[in-house]
Amino acid sequence: MSALSKAKGFKQSKSGTYLSMATTAFGAIGVAKQIKKARAESDTLRLIDAIVTAAGVVTGLAILYRELKRLGDDDVLLG
Repeated sequence: MSALSKAKGFKQSKSGTYLSMATTAFGAIGVAKQIKKARAESDTLRLIDAIVTAAGVVTGLAILYRELKRLGDDDVLLG
């Protein structure tokens, strides 16, 4: 198996899924800052936007977790 084909399969591997989960969770930091700023400024529209964004982050993490469970032992990079 060539290095290029392994790199293409990275997204469907456990490692790739963990990396995707980490970057999605990192987005939660920005959402938390956005919520804090909206509450400090009493800006309802920004608060609603932050809550909707947070729901997207949670949904993304749930989808990635489901994909991680689905992968099971069929890890592409382990051969």
